[in-house]
Amino acid sequence: MNRMQKSVESTQAILESDAIAVERTLAGDRDAYRVLVERHSHNVFRLAYRMTGNRHDAEEVVQEAFLRGYQKLRQFAARSNFGTWVYRIAANYAIDRMRQRQKEEARREAPRAEDRDGMENDPLNRVPDEAPTPERLTQSMELRKQMEQALAALSDAERTAFVMRHWEGCGIEEIAEVLKSSSNATKNTVFRAVQKLRRALQPFVETGAQARAMGTES
Repeated sequence: MNRMQKSVESTQAILESDAIAVERTLAGDRDAYRVLVERHSHNVFRLAYRMTGNRHDAEEVVQEAFLRGYQKLRQFAARSNFGTWVYRIAANYAIDRMRQRQKEEARREAPRAEDRDGMENDPLNRVPDEAPTPERLTQSMELRKQMEQALAALSDAERTAFVMRHWEGCGIEEIAEVLKSSSNATKNTVFRAVQKLRRALQPFVETGAQARAMGTES
């Protein structure tokens, strides 16, 4: 049995196990839903953290996504993939949370420089730094800051599409479900996001480092 076949069978086993857990949850077994939470919470948190940029919001997204999933579980009954379903709930709520945060920040004064530089709020630590000289550290900080600003400048749909495609490895169809868009429109959204990020990073880095910073290197 080759590795690909094992992977397909493993995925199928998870889907079947998820379906059983959903049925048991609907029958009143709350422990069965805990199984679903434990199985999928890591991936949901990773998506939420990369979209929102900080642990607090990411944890809120995870909690809300599984709460909404539980409340709407009967709407899922005919679906085949619980993981994709709760992933979409999380992505949609993360978009709402980002919009809310933008409004909150707009009502406040500009954030303090020390907060903007905080590593806890930085999901973009992708710049290699094998021998961190002061010059290289400065360049890395500038690149991270520029990447953060470039991501913030994207539309919610573009940021979601970029994160899901290039950082989470999601397929176009899955992203399209989250964005409630067609496959072709989603491809265009991903393309626009990548092009905007490349233009924003071009003055700061060479092509190879730019691709690594974005997470799009081949």
